[in-house]
Amino acid sequence: MAAAAATIRGAAPAVEQRRSLWTGTPEIYFAKAIDNSRLVKVEDPGRNREMKQFGTALACLFLLVFTYAWQHFKAIEYGYQIESAKRELAEKTEMNHDLRLEDASLRDPERIDVLARRMGLVPPEPGQVMRMDATPSDGQGPVMASNAPVMVVAGQ
Repeated sequence: MAAAAATIRGAAPAVEQRRSLWTGTPEIYFAKAIDNSRLVKVEDPGRNREMKQFGTALACLFLLVFTYAWQHFKAIEYGYQIESAKRELAEKTEMNHDLRLEDASLRDPERIDVLARRMGLVPPEPGQVMRMDATPSDGQGPVMASNAPVMVVAGQ
């Protein structure tokens, strides 16, 4: 009998451990069909007005945020354009400076004289130079162009 009691006592902790896993009552759910076909929805004018006001407020908020974002991105874009224009202006100014220096060096009379002598040109002798902007004082010099009346004879 003691052996049977020992086996029962030995089995009791195993049963208690099993029971500790299954503590409380099991929950059982039953599905109940609900028929709402006879219900009629009542329109609430206050709720409709609130929803319209809320929608309008959201639309205004969206419009304001969108306008702010658009202005912000346009300002950034204009900043990039301004920096690009400044960079281009600096490049053009540098190019202008370089071209003016090149023009001044090419117009140097000493350089032109050296190049002319290399090509075999000699300085003009007195009387060879004719000024185009000055008129001859005595009227005896060569005439580049004259304005003389033309007589037209009709042929028969």
